[in-house]
Amino acid sequence: MPVHDTYDDVQASYGRCLRKKGFITRFYEILMQSHPDMEPMFHRTDFGQQRKALRRGISISISFAAGSPSAQYSMDQMAEIHSRIGRAPVDPSLYRFWLDSLIQALSETDPRFNDKVEARWREAMQKTIDYFSEAFAKNIARKTA
Repeated sequence: MPVHDTYDDVQASYGRCLRKKGFITRFYEILMQSHPDMEPMFHRTDFGQQRKALRRGISISISFAAGSPSAQYSMDQMAEIHSRIGRAPVDPSLYRFWLDSLIQALSETDPRFNDKVEARWREAMQKTIDYFSEAFAKNIARKTA
């Protein structure tokens, strides 16, 4: 039986950030300034709900990266929402801005953040980005077929 990486270090970093008030809000401040397409994507967003959704989504993404079978259903739902035909489509080219914004917010908030922690976060979140990008591509193919 293969041993999965648990990403406990990423989860610990996330926990340190969540204990500090304003982490998620700071992430969105950075994200909105990262690319001209970001702010219009959120023009009708209830940020109270969005902050809760992101908080949950990052937790699910860490679990997904760790190979948790219980994360699969939620990942499928999130991928569908952000797919080409979902209610909040995200072009895969924008995920690098999302990830860089997350990394910046983490680096400002986690007192133990360093190059190794950053690499681990990027590795874990890339699994979600790849999954969402694949769902986006499949929906384009299905929609045009």
